[in-house]
Amino acid sequence: QVQLVESGGGLVQPGGSLRLACTASGITLDYYAIGWFRQAPGKGREGVSCIDVRDAKAYYEDSVKGRFTVSRDSAENTVYLQIDSLKPEDTAVYYCAADSLDTCTVDGMDFWGKGTLVTVSS
Repeated sequence: QVQLVESGGGLVQPGGSLRLACTASGITLDYYAIGWFRQAPGKGREGVSCIDVRDAKAYYEDSVKGRFTVSRDSAENTVYLQIDSLKPEDTAVYYCAADSLDTCTVDGMDFWGKGTLVTVSS
């Protein structure tokens, strides 16, 4: 049974940092593109970052470029999302998902975690 579990969310002040983790069981994340998505209250789910399989290249949505960094830890079968310079508009439930075909689109992901809540507020 495949499980993706996100952790590391919480309440943080504007300008602060968090490191989210996506840990898998039942699959080896190195063989999947891993996307990070978020869903703010009342809004649709949007992709914020993806790290692909072919060359481990990372992609970022424009609003998070320079603030978010995605990385793999193969030994821990975990993908991290470092989030710096947090803004109130980053408040959302953050999800990780795995994609065997390297599309990293919301509709193309094979497996999803249940999400972790990030709240940015003073």
